[in-house]
Amino acid sequence: MAIQRRLLDCFAALAMTLLLVFATPASAQNFPKLTGRVVDQAHLLRPEQVLDIESKSQALQAQSDGRQFVVATVNSLEGQPIEDYAYKLGRAWGIGNKERDNGVILLVAPNERKVWIATGYGAGSFLTDAMSGIIIREKILPEFKKNPPDYGAGIEAGADAIIQQMS
Repeated sequence: MAIQRRLLDCFAALAMTLLLVFATPASAQNFPKLTGRVVDQAHLLRPEQVLDIESKSQALQAQSDGRQFVVATVNSLEGQPIEDYAYKLGRAWGIGNKERDNGVILLVAPNERKVWIATGYGAGSFLTDAMSGIIIREKILPEFKKNPPDYGAGIEAGADAIIQQMS
């Protein structure tokens, strides 16, 4: 009887642990609030750079039948791969036309030394993964690798190249 009781107690503890693990909401993410076309949580951009990117992003949306482009810098990816964080951020913010799924996010996480261009499925016709990689390697990273790094210049150069592709 005592062995059965211990087995039941162990089973109950295991069940409770599994319940707690799987009951944790998947959306318990601490994303920054979407406050505009540039969300600079990591404070990498000067005010004039923010205005420049925002105006170009707004013009793109107006002339491209609703394609949306957002730049986000974050203090932390909260232990997630940047690809996953960017995908979830895009979904949480609702970037791009819902039917066309044509939004693009340039995400920079300086503390993890990561940068990513996240595209909705509908954006693949004008901004491929290969082109995104070229923009990161040739436009963004050279500025990030300077001593000292010029994150603002890299973000601006990347934003300009992305907007050109999205046009």
